[in-house]
Amino acid sequence: RGTALHPLFKMSYSCSKVGDPHPGQPYKGGNFCAFLPDNPEGLKIAKLLKKAFERGLTFQIKSCNGEERVTWAFIPHKTSWGGGKARNGYPDAQYLHEVGTVL
Repeated sequence: RGTALHPLFKMSYSCSKVGDPHPGQPYKGGNFCAFLPDNPEGLKIAKLLKKAFERGLTFQIKSCNGEERVTWAFIPHKTSWGGGKARNGYPDAQYLHEVGTVL
């Protein structure tokens, strides 16, 4: 394995806003981590992911078992260093191309 960038997102508990499933209701946050290869293409994608986060595109609020919680939105993230594409992990030779297309 090579080295990896490891962005960590800490989403706190808060209240949802207009456009969320139940505006004004509290939702559960969480810690979310992802992996990118530490190479020029990985750094390029990291910058694009940062812009997506700043624009509110990285996460969404979903209702799960009667509880509102933060989940990943539609931008694919690699959440484990192993397991391949089927488990949101590496190896996945197409990931940087796929996420770059989405972004």
